[in-house]
Amino acid sequence: MYDFELMRPATLDEAIAALGDEDAQPLSGGQTLIPTLKNRLAMPSRLVSLSGIAELRGVTVEGDVMRIGGGTTHGAVAREAADRFPGLAGLAARIGDPAVRNRGTIGGSVANNDPSACYPAAAMATGATIVVQGAEGARDIAADDYFQGMFATALEEGEIVTGLRFPIPLASNYQKFEQPASRFPLVGVFVARYGDRVGVGVTGAAEDGVFRWAEAEEALAEEFSPRAVEALRLPAEGLIGDLHGTPEYRAHVARVMTARAVSAAG
Repeated sequence: MYDFELMRPATLDEAIAALGDEDAQPLSGGQTLIPTLKNRLAMPSRLVSLSGIAELRGVTVEGDVMRIGGGTTHGAVAREAADRFPGLAGLAARIGDPAVRNRGTIGGSVANNDPSACYPAAAMATGATIVVQGAEGARDIAADDYFQGMFATALEEGEIVTGLRFPIPLASNYQKFEQPASRFPLVGVFVARYGDRVGVGVTGAAEDGVFRWAEAEEALAEEFSPRAVEALRLPAEGLIGDLHGTPEYRAHVARVMTARAVSAAG
C-alpha cells in the first residue's frame, strides 16, 4: 500500500463535497478498490469512505418498485428483498463468500461495473434505474444507458451511486456458472418476467460487459418456458475467450443458464 488520506463523512452532502477535491475516490465496501490499490492499478491521494452514511443504506418498497440504497450490503439485500423480490435476493445470497457479502455493497458493484459482476445482469433484465448524485445534483439513469462497456459507466467525476430502483417482476431468477476459485460467473443470466415483456440480462460472457439478449427476450415473451430458448443460439462474436472457455463455450452456457433461470422462475 501507499500513503493516502482517508475521510469518513457522516452525510451524503459531506461525501460529495470531499469528492470535489482533485484525485479523491469513493470507497464503499472496498472489495474491488482495495486489491486495485494494493496492485498500484490506482493511486488516489484521498479515499472518501461511504460506509458511515446511513441514508445510503436500506431496502424499501413503494408499490411495484423496490428501492435499494447504494450502501446496502449484499447480505442485507439477500435478507430484506427475499419476500418481494426473491430473484434478486437469491442473486445477492450467492455473491462471493460471507465476508464479501457482509462488506461489499450494491452501489460499489454497480459503480465499478466489473464485466463479471452479478447485479448489472439484474439491472439490465428488469430495466432498473440507477440513481446517482454529485455536486450538480441527482440524476436518474436507465440501466440501458448506464452500463457502457467493461468497467465503464455513465457516472461522471465526483458522482456517487446513491441507489437503484427495480421494477419488481412477476417472476425472476438468476443462474450463474461459477469459476470455482473466484466465484465470479463465467456466465450469469438474470431472467425477469413482467405482464407484457421478459428481460434477459447476461453477465460474465462478453468483452463489452453486461448485455441484454434480445432474441431470448422476444422468444420468452411469446412462451415463458425453457422450450422457448432450446433452438436459440447466442452469437459467439464479441464474447470472451480465455483459459476457462472459448467464446462458443460461453455462448452455449448462456443458453443453458437462461433455460435454467426460466425453469426456476416458473
